[in-house]
Amino acid sequence: MAANGARCEQPQRRAAPKDKQNGESTVDSSVKERRQKEKEERLSLVLWRRPVTTLHYFLLETLIKLKEWTFKLWERRGAVFLVVVICSLFSIAYSTEGSHQMFVQYLEKKFLWCAYWVGLGILSSVGLGTGLHTFLLYLGPHIASVTLAAYECGSTDFPEPPYPDQIMCPQGAGVGDGVSLLSIMSKVRLEACMWGAGTAIGELPPYFMARAARQSGADPDDEDYEEFEEMLEQAQSAQDFVTRAKLWVQHMVHRVGFFGILACASIPNPLFDLAGITCGHFLVPFWTFFGATLIGKAIVKMHIQKLFVIMTFSKHIVEHMVSLIGSVPKVGASLQKPFSQYLEAQRNKLHHAGGGAATDENWLSWVFEKVVLVMVCYFVISIVNSMAQSYSRRLQQQKHCEEKSK
Repeated sequence: MAANGARCEQPQRRAAPKDKQNGESTVDSSVKERRQKEKEERLSLVLWRRPVTTLHYFLLETLIKLKEWTFKLWERRGAVFLVVVICSLFSIAYSTEGSHQMFVQYLEKKFLWCAYWVGLGILSSVGLGTGLHTFLLYLGPHIASVTLAAYECGSTDFPEPPYPDQIMCPQGAGVGDGVSLLSIMSKVRLEACMWGAGTAIGELPPYFMARAARQSGADPDDEDYEEFEEMLEQAQSAQDFVTRAKLWVQHMVHRVGFFGILACASIPNPLFDLAGITCGHFLVPFWTFFGATLIGKAIVKMHIQKLFVIMTFSKHIVEHMVSLIGSVPKVGASLQKPFSQYLEAQRNKLHHAGGGAATDENWLSWVFEKVVLVMVCYFVISIVNSMAQSYSRRLQQQKHCEEKSK
């Protein structure tokens, strides 16, 4: 019932501007007040306030989403059948002995490694309200560890990814300064580009949502799209900086087209979700939007971020940072010690990776592990809250539909 009533209020929402033009401002004001109250009620539906109701709504919304996805897969059963056939053929080739096993294992290794980073990129963009900052948690530390290893070993000739638990220096490699920025960038290019491609894929849901809403003439079940339309209506009276920044992004994407999307995607831009909604709303062709987003995020932006991390963790800069930490009055020496211990532990791991020598973890690695755990937990909780609020919205719309039918 809740799923069927999710769209029953949409025609009235499109007719609201006409009512206002006919002088029925009182009705329009009451509708806005009701929507505001409903929004406040939905936002109060979080685990730390109403845990039982939130979990109950989350499970119901999950069942509805699974039902919708099942019907969508059935509608595309031809493509699903083709994927099943390809997977079956690969499974047969994987389990059959022969000279092709070396090629199959290589493909499996590369596919899983690329899928891992693409998945992390998608998680960074899609979070039903909040993204998991996988660059800070995974890709950034990975680039940093490869950079430190390259300068410590004097070479980038490590085993091909996926790496083992510890990056091992090649035998006979001497410690030196013969490592260039380009060689390190080449070493981590695959991981960085796959992560960037994942972030581009994660920008597609707002685009498809806004495009479907514009083509069908009905408002989608999305508050970001409502805010986008209100922003367009109040464009002339916008005063605050955030609204003007959103309008600037919207104007650049809509007016400039491919190169405007490329410019917005090539720089760290927290407002890029608005670009997807804008492109969908103004029916920008899919390949124009996705092509510019993919080039901007997976190539331009990732090379900028990658270069920044490599330069930050290069050998001379790291040693200079440690010396600067030690020069801080009063607390410098106490802070310098754990950083020095951490760097020394990394060097020991690189030179004694196969010897079984154990190194003591310091509090820096312990803190980092706890930060990762906290951010992952917050990400999961935000998904639970968002899905519970989505089901609450379904119930509210179903209630309005029943009231109209009486």
